[in-house]
Order: sequence, then structure tokens, then C-alpha cells
Amino acid sequence: MVYKLGLKLWSVNTDFYYEEAIRLYNDGIFDYIELYVVPNTLDTLEKWGKLNIPFVIHCPHFAHGFNLAKSEKKESNKKIFEQVQRFADELNAEYIVVHGGIDGNIDETAKQFASLNEPRALIENKPYVALPNRMGGNFCRGYNIEEIKLVMDAAKCGFCLDFGHAVCAANSFLDLTPRPIPYSIEEREVALYSYINEFLVLKPSMFHLTDIADISSPYDSHPHIGSGQLDIKRILKLIPQNKNITVETIKNSKENLYDFIEDTEWLKNIQ
Repeated sequence: MVYKLGLKLWSVNTDFYYEEAIRLYNDGIFDYIELYVVPNTLDTLEKWGKLNIPFVIHCPHFAHGFNLAKSEKKESNKKIFEQVQRFADELNAEYIVVHGGIDGNIDETAKQFASLNEPRALIENKPYVALPNRMGGNFCRGYNIEEIKLVMDAAKCGFCLDFGHAVCAANSFLDLTPRPIPYSIEEREVALYSYINEFLVLKPSMFHLTDIADISSPYDSHPHIGSGQLDIKRILKLIPQNKNITVETIKNSKENLYDFIEDTEWLKNIQ
């Protein structure tokens, strides 16, 4: 199978990662950059524009004040998204990946998402529960196919499937289901892939991929490919040819991207 692999960076990464990205792209390590836009960093746009590298843009999420699920955030959301569109326009981005928000309600998410009127936008699925004490809220919007489809229908947008987030959300609902006997590993695995297959019906435009430290956890984690419990080979078989796969694993160093190289080699060699 042939995929396009993406490197996830932030708009503020204009030092070591920037230079590393140039080197690795020229070496054929990855195919595009997915750039998370930190609000009020338009001053970095000129430097990113100098790269002869394809881009996907990632809209800020609620940790940076962007929350489509809250009506009181509507005006500030609009101002932040205008900056996101500037990045997407000037970098000729194929897609803009957007989170549905946290707490609030999915109807508000759908309403505000539609008002963005952005044909490049993709809604990304999320875990059901946010990371405790870190994310400024409790429950993520866009955790199941019903919420994702509601937004897609309202906004006429596409979809970005995050496999790790899908597993987390599935685990939440397994844990919330009363059961006298704990799920076996095999039973949990069946449920997790059933949840993922529901999302695949929506024909995702692109994908996010990491390994998973604990296949039974409802909390998001981003370990390196091959270091966790996710059946990566099985996951790759679910992805159509030539689709974008952004590798969203953690970065161990602020000076280099050696661990990212290992992640991409792992993905290429498993095929």
C-alpha cells in the first residue's frame, strides 16, 4: 500500500524542527507538514511560506481558546479561524483539520462549524473524556459517528479519522456499560474495531495515527509507532491507498526529529 505520511508541527516551530523538516522532506522521509496554528503567530507565516512542501493546516483547539461547542466563544472563534484561513490560503493547504470543542453541545458545534463556510475543513473525531486536569473541560464533542455526522451534514465538510481517539472513545463506552464480568482482551478488541469501522463508513479524507500505550484506556496518548498495543498492521489495512496519514507521535527531542524518522520507517517496513 502507498500512503502520504505527514509530519505534525506547530506554527511556532521555526527553529530546530523547521530546519530538520527541510532536511527530512528532501530525504523523502515524509510527504507533507500538518501545521497546528497557534493563535497570533501570523508573523511566522512568511517563513513557512518559503518551504516548497505541501501543507495541511490544523486549527487551534480549546487549549488555545477555540471552542465551537460554546456559544459565548463564537466571536473569538471567528477571529481565530480567520488567522487559520490566512495560513491555509498562503500555504495552499489541502485541508484544515478542526476539533468539535469541549463541553458545550454538539448542536452549537454544528452551527458554528457551518458558519465558517470553509470547504477545506475536516471535522476530527475525539475521545469521549478529556485528559484530566489538563484540557480545561470534561467531555469532547465529536466522539462518535452520530456527532461527527451531524457536523458533516450541517457544514458540508469532510472528516479526519484519528484512530487513537476512536479507541479512547470506544473504551469509555465499554467502561460505562454495566457488566458483571470484565471484558476480555479479545472482546474489547472486537468492540474497538467495530467502533473504528463505524467511522470508516464516513469515508475519511485523511487520518491521524499514533500507537496506544494502553489499549483499554479512555485517555489519549501519543507513543511511538510499534511501542504500544495497537495493531498497526491491521490499522494500515483499513486505510485506502494514497491517503494522508499524519504521524502524531510525541517528540523526544527539541533539537532533532530522529524519533519521527523511526516512526515513519516502522510504517514503511510493516507493509
